[in-house]
Amino acid sequence: MSTPAEQGLSLHHITVRFGGLVALDDVSLRVPPGRVVGVIGPNGAGKTTLFNVICGFAAPQSGAITLDGKPFKPRPHHLSRHGIARTLQGVGQFDGMTVLDNILVGIRDHRPTSEEAHEALDRCGVGEFANAYPASLPYATRKRVELARALASRPRILMLDEPAGGLDGEEIDWLAELIRTIETTVLLVEHHMDLVMSVCDEILVLDFGKPIALGSPGEIRGNEKVTEAYLGTAA
Repeated sequence: MSTPAEQGLSLHHITVRFGGLVALDDVSLRVPPGRVVGVIGPNGAGKTTLFNVICGFAAPQSGAITLDGKPFKPRPHHLSRHGIARTLQGVGQFDGMTVLDNILVGIRDHRPTSEEAHEALDRCGVGEFANAYPASLPYATRKRVELARALASRPRILMLDEPAGGLDGEEIDWLAELIRTIETTVLLVEHHMDLVMSVCDEILVLDFGKPIALGSPGEIRGNEKVTEAYLGTAA
């Protein structure tokens, strides 16, 4: 049995190189159960690569991943077996299928029941669109469908890749409330700083693949390295 300090997802000294490019440089991060952990940084900082490592789409040259204190070798088609779900930066839906069918398609290790699918759609405020086709819906609504598809698998860890992209202020407020109230661990990559600062318990800041800060929202706001690398120019 894992100890409380070992529970959850942990990255240990992860380094990823693509040819001569170092995408992640000795990155460590712990995502404890029930917490919201954010990953921020300029474009090209390595945020998506970090997500891809956790999901098995990128193999680190060094370092290790553990889940509840045990070695974790992620494979994309087995993520749900370990209770991990990920949204994409876009929407990634099948336009020839209804919204409900997009949810029911599920994934290899967990095909949601109709009840689970409807529950997830209702949770994301799009239950009325169950029989609609994604292409007929506004972008913000499709983003909600993407969230519902992830939640329908009932993950223990929900990975959100820029979920606020393309949303207006009202939609972002809704998203923040969802993140605060869902009963699951959240790992969030996002550029919208107000969202990150309002929902995250801890934030990792990457710059050119290297971790430059890790701390609470208050600590990150007051960090000069973060201001120079990111907040001072992009916020």
